[in-house]
Parts: sequence; C-alpha cells; structure tokens
Amino acid sequence: MSELSLFPLTAEVNKKNHLMIGGCDTTELADEFGTPLYIFDEVSLRNKCAEFINEFSQRYADTSVIYACKAFMNKAIALILAEEGLGLDVVSAGELSIAQSIGFPMSKVYFHGNNKLADELRLALNYGIGRIVVDNFHELAMLGEIAAETGNKPDILLRLTPGVDPHTHKYIATGIIDSKFGFPLPSGERAVSQAMNTPGLNLTGLHFHLGSLIFGKEPYLEAIDYILSFAAEMKQKYNFQLMELDVGGGFALQYTADSPAPPISFYAEAITAKIINKCRELKLVLPRLVVEPGRAVIGQAGVALYKVGVVKDIPNVRCYVSVDGGMADNIRPALYGSKYEAVVANKLSEKRTKKVTIAGRFCESGDVLIKDIDLPLISAGDFIAVPDCGAYCLPMASNYNASLKPAIVLVKKGKARLIRRRETFDDLIRHDVI
Repeated sequence: MSELSLFPLTAEVNKKNHLMIGGCDTTELADEFGTPLYIFDEVSLRNKCAEFINEFSQRYADTSVIYACKAFMNKAIALILAEEGLGLDVVSAGELSIAQSIGFPMSKVYFHGNNKLADELRLALNYGIGRIVVDNFHELAMLGEIAAETGNKPDILLRLTPGVDPHTHKYIATGIIDSKFGFPLPSGERAVSQAMNTPGLNLTGLHFHLGSLIFGKEPYLEAIDYILSFAAEMKQKYNFQLMELDVGGGFALQYTADSPAPPISFYAEAITAKIINKCRELKLVLPRLVVEPGRAVIGQAGVALYKVGVVKDIPNVRCYVSVDGGMADNIRPALYGSKYEAVVANKLSEKRTKKVTIAGRFCESGDVLIKDIDLPLISAGDFIAVPDCGAYCLPMASNYNASLKPAIVLVKKGKARLIRRRETFDDLIRHDVI
C-alpha cells in the first residue's frame, strides 16, 4: 500500500492485517510497552547514515557528515551514529554530555548555538571538541578569553547569515538577514579579522545554515556563491585560508503523500558541483565539505504509535478521534501547522471510508495531530501509527498536563529493545522542593 512508503524501510503488513516495523508487530509492541510509544527502526537509520556518506563522498571525497542532534538523540542513537561514521552537531552542554557519556569521538563534534554560555564553552574545550561554530562577536571575544585562560587553541568556524530565503516556514528559516543566528554577511569581514587576530583561536572555515525542509537546490547554490566569493575576498585582504566549508543541513523529508522530497543525491550533486566550479573560478583550494543533516537522517526511521480512546462524531461537522498522546509528545502540528499521514495499525488493509480528525488528549483546542484524514472505521482500542516522527517530536516533548513522556524502542529483525523507559509519576515530582 502507498502509505507504507512514508514509514521505515522495513514496514510491511502481516497476515493479521497489522503494521510491522523491523519485523515486530506494532500492536504487540503497544501491548508490551504501552502507548504512546515511539518506535525507531535501526535498519532505516543506518541505511540513511550510509546513504548520506556515500552520496556526498563519491562526488566530493573530503566530506564530513555531521548529524544534527537537535532532531533527536539519546545514548543508543549516539552509539549507532558513531558506528556509522558520522560526527555530531550539538547545541548545548546537555547534548555534548550525552555524546561524551558514550565515548563519542570529540574530534568529530561541532558545537553550535547563538548564545553559548561560558561554562558550556569551557566544558567543550575540556572535552577536546573538534570545532566551535562561533555565532556572534560576543561569543568570539568570550571564547578568545577562555581559550587564553585554559591554554587551549580551539579550531573555529564563523557562522554567516548570507541573506538567502530558503522558502520554508518562517520559524525554521535561519539564513535570512533578520535572524538571531550568525554574523550578517556585511559584518563578516570584521569577524574574520577579529578571529584571525585572536591568538587563542584557529579560524579554519565558514559555516551557514539556511533553515529546515528545503525542497529546492537554489537556496544552497545562492548561499555557496555568496560565501565562497566572501572567502576569496578575505583571502586577498587577510590571507585567510578556507579549510572547511560547512553548508549546514535542512534537507527535506516527505511527510505526506502529496509532498515528495528530493533524494539525497539531488542535494549532493548540486552542492558539490557548485563548490567545485566556484572554487575553480575563484582560484580557491577545495575546502573540506561539511554537511549537517538531522531530520533527513532520522525522520523516517521513527514512528509514533497511539491508542484510540474517545470517538466523537458531530453530524455534518467533524468526527474527532482522540488518542492517548498529542501535543505533549508532538507539538509540531500545533507549533508549525505541520502535516502528517497516519494508518490504523491493526486495520492496515481495510478501506478508508471515514474522514476523521485525530486529536490529542491535552487541554488545548489546538491539540490536533492530523486534520481531515480518510481512515477505516475506528473504534476505541484501535492503534494509530504516524510515520516520519523520528525528528523533533521527542526533543520538543513536554510534561504538559503533568503527562508522562513516552517510552522509546529500537527494533531490528523481530526484536525490540527499550532505549528509553516511559516516565513515572515519581519522575514528575523528583525535582520538586517543599
């Protein structure tokens, strides 16, 4: 069935008409681990890691693929990423500490963020982090002072905002001039000069990130053109050598049947060809290329599984199907207006004869996961499976209405492994003080 193409690579229908992921019956997983439940398919995750490395490196040998942890990371996921040869893009001491806890190679970790704290920078230097992506003049001066105090000389990149519109949601557009992130390109020269004249810092390259869910190649090509031209100018004025060019991530993921995303090869071909041709034109040595996918690596690997409770049919208005999760575990529909598909996991091949709206259980009218979707007839006790939930659902999860954050399982070859237990009521009050 066509809906399965949005699910992990191992998705299939068994003889009971149930959804299978990683050789596991999702209804049996629900019975064993409870719902809401997030299921990650190990095969899909590893396949996507390898695909990114292969598609870029075969076109541009000196490529590093750095996974954007903000999409989702815990210890088990970090171990898989390390085994697959990816680096990490972290944006907090918390993400950095998860990486350190499993012995992730710190030389392959890049530290981002528009307001890094002094203690975070000290921790990063103490861990021997690979790169610090400097975002602003305040951070540039602070890092220089900390490096001098500690005797470290970190390799840094400067994050530039090239003023390119990625044609995505305004909340996830980060490369425009009106952005909290990065040095606006007009102030880039002063940033290069200051970085090169700070004894404790080693400026190795430049970085930009345009946003998320970018379906076209043009924003990347435009930004690369601006940044490489800027690098050539800085070479002439300051003898700046561009050793690394980090083009960020933002590669699209298909969330719905009517929004196909380009293959990774589409981005890889466009980005690498542009860099090679532009460097040849400007007489620049080819820099190391760094790409930072997050959603495009892990998004399809994750599935959210819910149990149906109340079905409220308002004649001639709407049929609400309420599930036992919602905006507390996936705020994206409420925050961004994000759209998803869904299936009834225990009625996978039945005809879709009823238009319904899948609502969450939380005290907000905006707690709606999917509006107006055709599904089979649904009753209390059925299971709803939502694909493409591997990215940004769990990292932005909350305890709204004092709800418990869901359990997470990793599936492969018919076996399910718990990689995060469901929260308990004791967890909710653990940090309260009377």
